[in-house]
Amino acid sequence: MENEMPSLPELDAVRHGFVSVRGVRLHTAEAGEGDPVILLHGFPQHWYGWRRLIPELSADYRLICVDQRGFGWSDAPAKGYDTDSRVADILALMDEMGLEKARLIGHDWGAWTGFHLCLRAPERFSHYLALNMMHPWPLHRRLMPQSWRFWYTALLEQPLLGRWLLRHRPGFTRYLMRRGVVEKAVWTPAAMDEFVRSSQEPGRARAGEALHRAFAMRDIAKLLLGRYQKLRLTTPTVILAGERDFMLPPSVLTGAEGHADDLSVQVVAGCGHYLHEERPDLVAKSARDLFSRGR
Repeated sequence: MENEMPSLPELDAVRHGFVSVRGVRLHTAEAGEGDPVILLHGFPQHWYGWRRLIPELSADYRLICVDQRGFGWSDAPAKGYDTDSRVADILALMDEMGLEKARLIGHDWGAWTGFHLCLRAPERFSHYLALNMMHPWPLHRRLMPQSWRFWYTALLEQPLLGRWLLRHRPGFTRYLMRRGVVEKAVWTPAAMDEFVRSSQEPGRARAGEALHRAFAMRDIAKLLLGRYQKLRLTTPTVILAGERDFMLPPSVLTGAEGHADDLSVQVVAGCGHYLHEERPDLVAKSARDLFSRGR
């Protein structure tokens, strides 16, 4: 973690706090009152990635936007970026905050964490909305032909190279973010600059590299070996997919029917990899519809 933390972006009615768990201090941005909803950002974002969704949902729920370890204003230790550690962080955070149960929204890497939170502690999550992320049971025959889409992760996961790219080649991060949306004007200059700036911090750049490497070394092996095949998702879950997602096309999100009690995939036309940026209104409606359902 850097000695001097940069100023937090301003957003109306957002309350900031810090919670220490498992030797790491995690930053939270909260808004609204009512039943708790935990929101987990993806790469290369942090809590501010939810700035468009917060006004849509904060009138009905207590939104808790967590900066996962290594990102935003949370500590950036050298280790702990594997999925199991990120899951343990969030469960410990819930314990510290006195949250017995919550609803859950995740995007990208945060959505991958979300699936494993629901698998590990289903009693803690009543509903789950996953944005732009596959479930743990993809059909290999559909996923493998799309593997070329992950070319950039092969760069980010390389020791030293990944962090160097994030620190010294901001155009790389800007490219990924622009590539991730259909309508480029979705990214305001201020928002784009904030996520690029954050990714350039030495600790954050190292975390971005470590996150991608941990997935490549652990999760991909588990996927190929079928380690998730015996796990069952009991939390009512909706996956929102962008029709024009450059990384995860909707075709790879099928195949989980035998592994989940209540899982559906909804494709959003004309959108890419950042649905909460492109269609916060639709994401909010999907969340309300899901959260209002009984379990």
